[in-house]
Amino acid sequence: MSARPGAAGATRTCPHCKTEILESASICPSCRHYLRFDSAPAEVAKAAATTTALQVEGTIRHPSGGGAWEYSVVLVIRDDLGNEVKRQVVGVGAMHAGEERTFSLAVEVMPTSDMRRAPKRGGTRH
Repeated sequence: MSARPGAAGATRTCPHCKTEILESASICPSCRHYLRFDSAPAEVAKAAATTTALQVEGTIRHPSGGGAWEYSVVLVIRDDLGNEVKRQVVGVGAMHAGEERTFSLAVEVMPTSDMRRAPKRGGTRH
C-alpha cells in the first residue's frame, strides 16, 4: 500500500529503469538517472539533510576447492510490529572456486515537511 501522492512515503515508477522509488526523489537511487532538475540550493539542502541510518557491508569468498556456490540476496523490511512490509529478491548468482562477492546495504533517511503520523494498522505479530 502506497501513500497518496504528495504525502511522505508516496512512490512512483522511475521512467528509466521502472524501479519503484520515492516520489520526492530527484535522482533514481537504482539507475542514478536524473528525474528532475531542482534548483542548486534545493539540491544541496536535500543532500545535506540525508542521513545514512544503516550501512552494512560484507564479503564472501569461495574457498579454492569444491564446486560452485549459488546465492540469493533477499531483502526483507518489517514494520514496528514485526509484520513483513516487503520481501524482494534483489540478486542471484553463482560463485566459483576462488571468487568473491561483496554485498552492501545502505538505508538513507531524509526529513519531509509531512508532520502527520500514519494510522496504526491492526493485526497481530507473528
